[in-house]
Amino acid sequence: MIKKYGEAIRVASALNMSRADWLLHRGAGIGSSDAAVAIGLSPYKSPLTLWLEKTKRKQPDDLSDKEAVIWGTVLEPTLAIEYAKRTGRKVRRVNSLLQHSEYPFMLANLDRETICPINGTGILEIKTAGYHSAPQWEDGVPISYQCQVFHQLAITGHAWADVAVLIGGQDFRIYRIERDEAKICDLISREQQFWSYVLNDVQPMPDGTLDASKALHWMYPRSNGLAVDWSDKSEFNLIFQDLLITRQQKDQIESKESLLKQQIQNALGEAEIGIFEGGRVTWRQSRSRTTPDIDKVSSEHPSLVAQHAKPEGSRRFLIQPLKASATA
Repeated sequence: MIKKYGEAIRVASALNMSRADWLLHRGAGIGSSDAAVAIGLSPYKSPLTLWLEKTKRKQPDDLSDKEAVIWGTVLEPTLAIEYAKRTGRKVRRVNSLLQHSEYPFMLANLDRETICPINGTGILEIKTAGYHSAPQWEDGVPISYQCQVFHQLAITGHAWADVAVLIGGQDFRIYRIERDEAKICDLISREQQFWSYVLNDVQPMPDGTLDASKALHWMYPRSNGLAVDWSDKSEFNLIFQDLLITRQQKDQIESKESLLKQQIQNALGEAEIGIFEGGRVTWRQSRSRTTPDIDKVSSEHPSLVAQHAKPEGSRRFLIQPLKASATA
């Protein structure tokens, strides 16, 4: 008999589930924390990296020993209790891995459910954020977490969710997200597109992010010395020409930025802060720090450097446009 939670199917109990079992279940679909990644709206991870993980090419990074993850786990029960105190609502665990009844690749594990006498059962998503992340929360729940919540609402069928976040260890906020069928349909459609890449073993294109660059270096760490001639391939020639134009525009913008910055520095002189109608700049001395003089150590103790040296290197991407003919 199929066990249900709301409109969702209870796939497995999350109580005492090992990390290995959790990864096995999570690899079979898109979890709520994967939702923003799958549709290209995560600031930390690219669809390409997620595809490498879901196709078993690359193991997901183990983040369990990261301070942010550790403290998020430690504080989660406390924040759930505080949410209950402030809202007067009941809060309880679901303790199940949930699956969408129509789209089996959609999976979720809720932090908590919360019960309101008027609005019925909703989802409680609990977050912790560093003080430097506070600006991301000024206009509401960041888009990547909205994706996570809409993914959960799509699976459970619930009408609402609260996101409780502790920012900087002392700023506790509660945000309400109401069910939005248009956003949920769009999310499901885009997740389906990503999951088709997984099922058909078709690599998604890189998205220009730093994480996608890291994924490409992981996929192709070494070159084979061969040359590929694309001179008669219009598609690749257009990409290359666009790259050259973009580099030129970037250089021009960076040069203008440097000029404007120097003009303000020159006007500041020895002053530390400049205040403008639209904001401010600061030009202060950075905290001094001591760093080893590698050149001097190498010169005076070459054997010591050789003894403790380790090989490093990566593939370097160089752009070499053809020079215009001198007679042209």
